[in-house]
Amino acid sequence: MSEPTLITFGCRLNAWESEVMRDHARAAKGAPSVIVNTCAVTAEAERQARQAIRRARREHPQARVIVTGCAAQIDPEAYAAMAEVDLVLGNDEKLRAESFLSGDGPRVRAGDIMTVRETAGHLIQGFAGRTRAFVQVQQGCDHRCTFCIIPFGRGNSRSVPMGEVVAQVRALAEGGTAEVVLSGVDITSYGGDLPGTPSLGQMVRRLLALVPELKRLRLSSIDATELDRDLLRLLAEEPRLMPHLHLSLQAGDDMILKRMKRRHNRADAVELCQEVRRLRPDVVFGADLIAGFPTETPAMFAKTAELIEDCGLTYLHVFPYSARPGTPAARMPQVPVAERKARAKVLRDLGTAALTRFLAAQVGTRTQVLIEKPGFGRCERFAPVALDHGAPGEIVPALIAKAGLDRLEAVRAA
Repeated sequence: MSEPTLITFGCRLNAWESEVMRDHARAAKGAPSVIVNTCAVTAEAERQARQAIRRARREHPQARVIVTGCAAQIDPEAYAAMAEVDLVLGNDEKLRAESFLSGDGPRVRAGDIMTVRETAGHLIQGFAGRTRAFVQVQQGCDHRCTFCIIPFGRGNSRSVPMGEVVAQVRALAEGGTAEVVLSGVDITSYGGDLPGTPSLGQMVRRLLALVPELKRLRLSSIDATELDRDLLRLLAEEPRLMPHLHLSLQAGDDMILKRMKRRHNRADAVELCQEVRRLRPDVVFGADLIAGFPTETPAMFAKTAELIEDCGLTYLHVFPYSARPGTPAARMPQVPVAERKARAKVLRDLGTAALTRFLAAQVGTRTQVLIEKPGFGRCERFAPVALDHGAPGEIVPALIAKAGLDRLEAVRAA
Protein backbone atom coordinates (compact mmCIF):
# COMPACT_ATOMS: atom_id res chain seq x y z
CA MET A 1 0.00 0.00 0.00
CA SER A 2 1.59 3.32 -1.10
CA GLU A 3 0.98 6.63 0.64
CA PRO A 4 0.00 9.35 -1.85
CA THR A 5 0.89 13.04 -1.64
CA LEU A 6 -2.10 15.36 -2.15
CA ILE A 7 -1.77 18.98 -3.26
CA THR A 8 -5.20 20.63 -3.18
CA PHE A 9 -6.23 24.01 -4.54
CA GLY A 10 -9.56 25.81 -4.40
CA CYS A 11 -12.79 25.02 -2.65
CA ARG A 12 -13.93 22.83 0.22
CA LEU A 13 -15.46 20.41 -2.26
CA ASN A 14 -11.99 19.86 -3.70
CA ALA A 15 -10.76 19.16 -0.15
CA TRP A 16 -13.39 16.44 0.28
CA GLU A 17 -12.59 14.94 -3.11
CA SER A 18 -8.90 14.88 -2.24
CA GLU A 19 -9.71 12.62 0.72
CA VAL A 20 -11.63 10.28 -1.60
CA MET A 21 -8.63 10.20 -3.94
CA ARG A 22 -6.28 9.63 -1.01
CA ASP A 23 -8.16 6.43 -0.16
CA HIS A 24 -8.21 5.27 -3.80
CA ALA A 25 -4.52 5.98 -4.41
CA ARG A 26 -3.50 4.43 -1.08
CA ALA A 27 -5.24 1.20 -2.03
CA ALA A 28 -3.80 1.10 -5.55
CA LYS A 29 -0.64 -0.88 -6.25
CA GLY A 30 2.43 0.59 -7.91
CA ALA A 31 4.64 3.62 -7.49
CA PRO A 32 3.69 6.35 -5.02
CA SER A 33 1.52 9.10 -6.49
CA VAL A 34 1.51 12.86 -6.26
CA ILE A 35 -2.00 14.12 -6.98
CA VAL A 36 -2.51 17.79 -7.84
CA ASN A 37 -6.17 18.75 -7.48
CA THR A 38 -6.50 22.00 -9.43
CA CYS A 39 -8.86 25.00 -9.34
CA ALA A 40 -9.99 27.13 -12.29
CA VAL A 41 -11.65 30.08 -10.56
CA THR A 42 -8.86 32.50 -11.51
CA ALA A 43 -5.80 32.58 -13.76
CA GLU A 44 -3.71 32.88 -10.59
CA ALA A 45 -5.11 29.58 -9.28
CA GLU A 46 -4.06 27.86 -12.49
CA ARG A 47 -0.62 29.47 -12.39
CA GLN A 48 -0.11 28.16 -8.85
CA ALA A 49 -1.22 24.68 -9.93
CA ARG A 50 1.29 24.56 -12.78
CA GLN A 51 3.99 25.73 -10.41
CA ALA A 52 3.05 22.99 -7.94
CA ILE A 53 3.17 20.35 -10.69
CA ARG A 54 6.71 21.33 -11.65
CA ARG A 55 7.81 21.39 -8.02
CA ALA A 56 6.20 17.98 -7.41
CA ARG A 57 8.22 16.43 -10.20
CA ARG A 58 11.46 17.92 -8.88
CA GLU A 59 10.79 16.75 -5.32
CA HIS A 60 9.33 13.34 -6.23
CA PRO A 61 11.25 12.21 -9.35
CA GLN A 62 10.09 8.58 -9.05
CA ALA A 63 6.43 9.32 -8.31
CA ARG A 64 3.48 9.18 -10.66
CA VAL A 65 2.22 12.77 -11.06
CA ILE A 66 -1.55 12.85 -11.52
CA VAL A 67 -3.34 16.12 -12.33
CA THR A 68 -7.08 16.54 -11.86
CA GLY A 69 -9.66 19.10 -10.70
CA CYS A 70 -11.56 21.83 -12.52
CA ALA A 71 -8.64 23.26 -14.51
CA ALA A 72 -7.75 19.78 -15.75
CA GLN A 73 -11.39 19.05 -16.62
CA ILE A 74 -11.78 22.25 -18.62
CA ASP A 75 -8.48 22.01 -20.52
CA PRO A 76 -7.02 18.51 -20.09
CA GLU A 77 -4.72 18.73 -23.10
CA ALA A 78 -2.91 21.76 -21.66
CA TYR A 79 -1.91 19.76 -18.59
CA ALA A 80 -1.15 16.64 -20.60
CA ALA A 81 1.32 18.75 -22.59
CA MET A 82 3.39 19.33 -19.44
CA ALA A 83 6.38 16.98 -19.39
CA GLU A 84 6.04 16.55 -15.62
CA VAL A 85 2.55 15.02 -15.85
CA ASP A 86 1.92 11.28 -16.12
CA LEU A 87 -1.89 11.22 -16.01
CA VAL A 88 -4.76 13.71 -16.35
CA LEU A 89 -8.12 12.84 -14.78
CA GLY A 90 -11.42 14.67 -15.16
CA ASN A 91 -13.63 15.56 -12.20
CA ASP A 92 -15.79 12.47 -12.64
CA GLU A 93 -12.90 10.12 -13.34
CA LYS A 94 -10.94 11.25 -10.27
CA LEU A 95 -13.57 9.74 -7.96
CA ARG A 96 -13.31 6.26 -9.49
CA ALA A 97 -11.02 3.77 -7.77
CA GLU A 98 -9.97 2.17 -11.07
CA SER A 99 -8.49 5.47 -12.26
CA PHE A 100 -5.61 5.08 -9.79
CA LEU A 101 -4.63 1.52 -10.66
CA SER A 102 -1.23 1.18 -12.27
CA GLY A 103 -1.07 -0.11 -15.79
CA ASP A 104 -1.47 0.91 -19.36
CA GLY A 105 -4.27 3.21 -20.43
CA PRO A 106 -4.93 6.60 -21.96
CA ARG A 107 -2.85 9.43 -20.50
CA VAL A 108 -5.88 11.73 -20.53
CA ARG A 109 -9.12 10.46 -19.02
CA ALA A 110 -11.62 13.31 -18.92
CA GLY A 111 -15.10 12.70 -20.25
CA ASP A 112 -17.93 15.15 -20.92
CA ILE A 113 -18.83 16.40 -17.44
CA MET A 114 -22.17 17.72 -18.72
CA THR A 115 -23.38 14.15 -19.26
CA VAL A 116 -22.87 13.17 -15.60
CA ARG A 117 -26.22 12.91 -13.84
CA GLU A 118 -25.41 11.44 -10.43
CA THR A 119 -22.99 11.95 -7.57
CA ALA A 120 -20.74 9.03 -6.76
CA GLY A 121 -21.15 7.69 -3.23
CA HIS A 122 -17.95 7.60 -1.17
CA LEU A 123 -17.61 7.03 2.54
CA ILE A 124 -14.48 8.55 4.06
CA GLN A 125 -13.48 7.91 7.64
CA GLY A 126 -11.77 11.20 8.35
CA PHE A 127 -9.64 14.06 7.07
CA ALA A 128 -5.88 13.81 7.30
CA GLY A 129 -4.65 16.13 10.02
CA ARG A 130 -8.00 17.85 10.53
CA THR A 131 -10.59 18.01 13.29
CA ARG A 132 -13.06 19.59 10.85
CA ALA A 133 -14.35 17.57 7.90
CA PHE A 134 -15.97 18.65 4.64
CA VAL A 135 -18.85 16.56 3.30
CA GLN A 136 -20.16 16.78 -0.23
CA VAL A 137 -23.93 17.27 -0.41
CA GLN A 138 -24.20 18.72 -3.91
CA GLN A 139 -22.18 18.93 -7.09
CA GLY A 140 -22.28 21.11 -10.23
CA CYS A 141 -24.26 24.25 -11.03
CA ASP A 142 -27.21 25.05 -13.30
CA HIS A 143 -26.58 28.81 -13.26
CA ARG A 144 -24.41 30.67 -15.73
CA CYS A 145 -22.89 33.73 -14.09
CA THR A 146 -21.08 35.59 -16.83
CA PHE A 147 -17.69 35.56 -15.07
CA CYS A 148 -17.69 31.90 -14.02
CA ILE A 149 -16.16 28.91 -15.82
CA ILE A 150 -16.83 26.42 -13.00
CA PRO A 151 -20.04 24.85 -14.43
CA PHE A 152 -17.89 23.62 -17.32
CA GLY A 153 -15.57 21.96 -14.84
CA ARG A 154 -18.29 20.56 -12.56
CA GLY A 155 -21.29 19.92 -14.81
CA ASN A 156 -24.95 20.40 -13.96
CA SER A 157 -26.36 20.49 -10.45
CA ARG A 158 -26.92 17.15 -8.77
CA SER A 159 -27.55 16.31 -5.13
CA VAL A 160 -26.35 13.59 -2.78
CA PRO A 161 -29.34 11.65 -1.38
CA MET A 162 -30.14 12.42 2.24
CA GLY A 163 -29.37 8.89 3.40
CA GLU A 164 -25.83 9.06 2.01
CA VAL A 165 -25.20 12.43 3.66
CA VAL A 166 -26.43 11.09 7.01
CA ALA A 167 -24.29 7.95 6.72
CA GLN A 168 -21.16 9.97 5.92
CA VAL A 169 -21.65 12.47 8.73
CA ARG A 170 -22.45 9.70 11.22
CA ALA A 171 -19.26 7.85 10.28
CA LEU A 172 -17.20 11.00 10.75
CA ALA A 173 -18.84 11.88 14.07
CA GLU A 174 -18.39 8.36 15.39
CA GLY A 175 -14.74 8.56 14.34
CA GLY A 176 -14.20 11.64 16.48
CA THR A 177 -14.79 14.50 14.04
CA ALA A 178 -16.29 17.35 16.04
CA GLU A 179 -17.32 19.64 13.20
CA VAL A 180 -18.63 19.01 9.69
CA VAL A 181 -18.93 21.55 6.88
CA LEU A 182 -21.55 20.77 4.23
CA SER A 183 -19.98 21.56 0.88
CA GLY A 184 -20.85 21.79 -2.80
CA VAL A 185 -20.71 24.08 -5.78
CA ASP A 186 -24.18 25.57 -5.19
CA ILE A 187 -25.49 23.96 -2.00
CA THR A 188 -28.63 26.08 -1.77
CA SER A 189 -29.85 24.33 -4.94
CA TYR A 190 -29.77 21.08 -2.97
CA GLY A 191 -32.60 18.64 -3.60
CA GLY A 192 -34.02 20.00 -6.83
CA ASP A 193 -33.09 16.79 -8.63
CA LEU A 194 -34.10 14.37 -5.84
CA PRO A 195 -37.47 12.65 -5.34
CA GLY A 196 -39.75 14.96 -3.40
CA THR A 197 -37.34 17.90 -4.01
CA PRO A 198 -36.25 18.32 -0.38
CA SER A 199 -34.71 21.69 0.44
CA LEU A 200 -31.30 22.24 1.99
CA GLY A 201 -33.01 23.22 5.23
CA GLN A 202 -35.05 20.01 5.30
CA MET A 203 -31.92 17.94 4.73
CA VAL A 204 -30.01 19.77 7.48
CA ARG A 205 -32.90 19.33 9.92
CA ARG A 206 -33.00 15.59 9.26
CA LEU A 207 -29.22 15.32 9.48
CA LEU A 208 -29.06 16.98 12.89
CA ALA A 209 -31.93 14.84 14.17
CA LEU A 210 -30.39 11.56 12.97
CA VAL A 211 -26.80 12.29 14.03
CA PRO A 212 -27.18 13.65 17.58
CA GLU A 213 -23.51 12.89 18.30
CA LEU A 214 -22.40 15.57 15.80
CA LYS A 215 -21.30 18.56 17.87
CA ARG A 216 -21.06 21.27 15.21
CA LEU A 217 -22.34 21.84 11.68
CA ARG A 218 -21.39 24.59 9.25
CA LEU A 219 -22.41 25.47 5.72
CA SER A 220 -20.01 26.37 2.94
CA SER A 221 -20.68 29.31 0.60
CA ILE A 222 -24.38 29.91 0.00
CA ASP A 223 -26.38 31.92 -2.51
CA ALA A 224 -28.04 35.02 -1.10
CA THR A 225 -31.35 34.35 -2.86
CA GLU A 226 -31.99 30.73 -1.93
CA LEU A 227 -32.08 30.36 1.86
CA ASP A 228 -35.28 28.39 2.46
CA ARG A 229 -37.55 28.92 5.45
CA ASP A 230 -36.51 25.65 7.09
CA LEU A 231 -32.89 26.75 7.04
CA LEU A 232 -33.76 30.14 8.49
CA ARG A 233 -35.72 28.46 11.30
CA LEU A 234 -32.77 26.19 12.06
CA LEU A 235 -30.45 29.17 12.30
CA ALA A 236 -32.81 30.63 14.88
CA GLU A 237 -33.39 27.42 16.85
CA GLU A 238 -30.47 25.00 16.47
CA PRO A 239 -27.31 25.75 18.51
CA ARG A 240 -25.33 23.02 16.72
CA LEU A 241 -25.70 24.96 13.44
CA MET A 242 -22.91 27.47 13.79
CA PRO A 243 -23.69 31.24 13.59
CA HIS A 244 -21.44 31.80 10.61
CA LEU A 245 -22.62 32.18 7.00
CA HIS A 246 -20.45 32.80 3.96
CA LEU A 247 -22.44 34.53 1.21
CA SER A 248 -21.74 34.52 -2.51
CA LEU A 249 -22.41 38.24 -3.05
CA GLN A 250 -19.73 39.22 -5.63
CA ALA A 251 -20.76 42.90 -5.95
CA GLY A 252 -22.86 45.65 -4.41
CA ASP A 253 -23.99 47.56 -7.49
CA ASP A 254 -27.22 46.51 -9.18
CA MET A 255 -26.01 47.09 -12.74
CA ILE A 256 -22.86 45.05 -12.16
CA LEU A 257 -24.91 42.29 -10.52
CA LYS A 258 -27.16 42.25 -13.58
CA ARG A 259 -24.17 42.07 -15.94
CA MET A 260 -22.79 39.26 -13.80
CA LYS A 261 -26.15 37.50 -14.28
CA ARG A 262 -26.55 37.13 -10.53
CA ARG A 263 -30.03 36.39 -9.19
CA HIS A 264 -30.07 38.95 -6.39
CA ASN A 265 -29.78 42.72 -6.19
CA ARG A 266 -28.19 44.89 -3.54
CA ALA A 267 -31.37 45.26 -1.50
CA ASP A 268 -31.81 41.47 -1.40
CA ALA A 269 -28.36 41.04 0.14
CA VAL A 270 -28.89 43.70 2.78
CA GLU A 271 -32.37 42.41 3.63
CA LEU A 272 -31.11 38.84 4.01
CA CYS A 273 -28.36 39.87 6.41
CA GLN A 274 -30.83 41.89 8.45
CA GLU A 275 -33.30 39.01 8.64
CA VAL A 276 -30.70 36.42 9.62
CA ARG A 277 -29.24 38.76 12.24
CA ARG A 278 -32.73 39.27 13.69
CA LEU A 279 -33.18 35.48 13.93
CA ARG A 280 -29.65 34.79 15.19
CA PRO A 281 -28.17 37.94 16.75
CA ASP A 282 -24.71 36.39 17.18
CA VAL A 283 -24.36 35.50 13.48
CA VAL A 284 -21.26 36.61 11.60
CA PHE A 285 -21.08 36.93 7.82
CA GLY A 286 -18.36 36.27 5.30
CA ALA A 287 -18.64 37.04 1.59
CA ASP A 288 -17.00 36.63 -1.80
CA LEU A 289 -16.45 39.94 -3.60
CA ILE A 290 -15.03 40.62 -7.07
CA ALA A 291 -13.17 43.88 -7.73
CA GLY A 292 -12.93 45.40 -11.19
CA PHE A 293 -15.60 43.42 -13.03
CA PRO A 294 -15.87 44.54 -16.68
CA THR A 295 -17.61 47.96 -17.08
CA GLU A 296 -17.31 48.68 -13.32
CA THR A 297 -16.98 52.44 -12.81
CA PRO A 298 -15.58 54.06 -9.64
CA ALA A 299 -19.14 54.83 -8.53
CA MET A 300 -20.20 51.22 -9.07
CA PHE A 301 -17.17 50.01 -7.14
CA ALA A 302 -18.05 52.36 -4.28
CA LYS A 303 -21.38 50.53 -3.93
CA THR A 304 -19.52 47.26 -3.42
CA ALA A 305 -17.21 48.86 -0.86
CA GLU A 306 -20.23 50.25 1.03
CA LEU A 307 -21.82 46.79 1.07
CA ILE A 308 -19.26 45.66 3.65
CA GLU A 309 -20.77 48.00 6.24
CA ASP A 310 -24.36 47.81 5.01
CA CYS A 311 -24.39 44.00 5.35
CA GLY A 312 -22.08 43.91 8.35
CA LEU A 313 -19.54 41.63 6.65
CA THR A 314 -16.59 40.34 8.66
CA TYR A 315 -14.70 37.66 6.70
CA LEU A 316 -14.00 38.66 3.10
CA HIS A 317 -12.70 36.64 0.17
CA VAL A 318 -11.70 39.32 -2.33
CA PHE A 319 -10.75 38.54 -5.93
CA PRO A 320 -9.58 41.00 -8.58
CA TYR A 321 -11.64 40.07 -11.64
CA SER A 322 -9.94 37.36 -13.70
CA ALA A 323 -11.12 36.91 -17.30
CA ARG A 324 -11.91 33.26 -18.00
CA PRO A 325 -11.75 32.35 -21.71
CA GLY A 326 -15.14 31.23 -22.99
CA THR A 327 -17.19 33.28 -20.53
CA PRO A 328 -19.40 36.22 -21.59
CA ALA A 329 -17.64 38.62 -19.19
CA ALA A 330 -14.34 38.04 -20.95
CA ARG A 331 -15.84 39.71 -24.03
CA MET A 332 -17.08 42.78 -22.14
CA PRO A 333 -15.08 46.06 -21.89
CA GLN A 334 -12.34 45.32 -19.36
CA VAL A 335 -11.18 47.38 -16.39
CA PRO A 336 -7.37 47.79 -16.52
CA VAL A 337 -5.58 45.09 -14.52
CA ALA A 338 -3.78 47.63 -12.33
CA GLU A 339 -7.11 49.22 -11.41
CA ARG A 340 -8.61 45.83 -10.57
CA LYS A 341 -5.73 45.14 -8.19
CA ALA A 342 -6.01 48.60 -6.62
CA ARG A 343 -9.74 48.13 -6.02
CA ALA A 344 -9.14 44.67 -4.57
CA LYS A 345 -6.68 46.20 -2.11
CA VAL A 346 -9.29 48.74 -1.04
CA LEU A 347 -11.77 45.94 -0.33
CA ARG A 348 -9.18 43.87 1.52
CA ASP A 349 -8.22 46.86 3.67
CA LEU A 350 -11.88 47.45 4.51
CA GLY A 351 -12.22 43.75 5.31
CA THR A 352 -9.18 43.86 7.59
CA ALA A 353 -10.65 46.83 9.44
CA ALA A 354 -14.02 45.07 9.81
CA LEU A 355 -12.34 41.93 11.14
CA THR A 356 -10.25 43.94 13.61
CA ARG A 357 -13.39 45.66 14.95
CA PHE A 358 -15.18 42.34 15.26
CA LEU A 359 -12.32 40.71 17.13
CA ALA A 360 -11.97 43.67 19.51
CA ALA A 361 -15.67 43.38 20.38
CA GLN A 362 -15.18 39.77 21.50
CA VAL A 363 -12.87 40.64 24.43
CA GLY A 364 -14.52 39.63 27.69
CA THR A 365 -16.99 37.23 26.07
CA ARG A 366 -17.24 33.47 26.60
CA THR A 367 -17.08 31.04 23.73
CA GLN A 368 -16.46 27.40 22.83
CA VAL A 369 -13.22 26.72 20.95
CA LEU A 370 -12.68 23.66 18.76
CA ILE A 371 -8.97 22.88 19.09
CA GLU A 372 -7.50 22.23 15.64
CA LYS A 373 -3.86 21.89 16.65
CA PRO A 374 -1.96 22.48 19.90
CA GLY A 375 -2.48 26.08 20.99
CA PHE A 376 -4.94 26.99 18.24
CA GLY A 377 -8.62 26.57 17.41
CA ARG A 378 -11.76 28.33 16.19
CA CYS A 379 -14.83 29.48 18.04
CA GLU A 380 -18.46 29.13 16.97
CA ARG A 381 -18.25 32.34 14.93
CA PHE A 382 -15.18 30.99 13.10
CA ALA A 383 -12.70 33.44 14.61
CA PRO A 384 -9.20 31.99 15.09
CA VAL A 385 -8.33 31.64 18.77
CA ALA A 386 -5.00 31.07 20.50
CA LEU A 387 -5.62 28.88 23.56
CA ASP A 388 -3.06 26.86 25.52
CA HIS A 389 -5.52 24.22 26.65
CA GLY A 390 -7.13 21.19 25.08
CA ALA A 391 -6.15 18.52 22.61
CA PRO A 392 -6.98 18.57 18.87
CA GLY A 393 -10.63 17.67 18.41
CA GLU A 394 -11.67 18.84 21.88
CA ILE A 395 -14.17 21.68 22.33
CA VAL A 396 -12.99 23.88 25.17
CA PRO A 397 -14.95 26.59 27.05
CA ALA A 398 -12.92 29.80 26.83
CA LEU A 399 -12.89 33.42 27.93
CA ILE A 400 -11.58 35.89 25.35
CA ALA A 401 -8.80 37.88 27.02
CA LYS A 402 -7.22 39.78 24.14
CA ALA A 403 -7.74 40.63 20.47
CA GLY A 404 -4.97 40.84 17.91
CA LEU A 405 -5.11 41.95 14.31
CA ASP A 406 -6.22 38.59 12.97
CA ARG A 407 -6.97 36.36 15.95
CA LEU A 408 -8.16 36.20 19.52
CA GLU A 409 -6.31 35.08 22.62
CA ALA A 410 -8.22 33.19 25.28
CA VAL A 411 -7.91 31.42 28.59
CA ARG A 412 -9.83 28.36 29.60
CA ALA A 413 -13.11 29.27 31.28
CA ALA A 414 -14.35 27.56 34.41
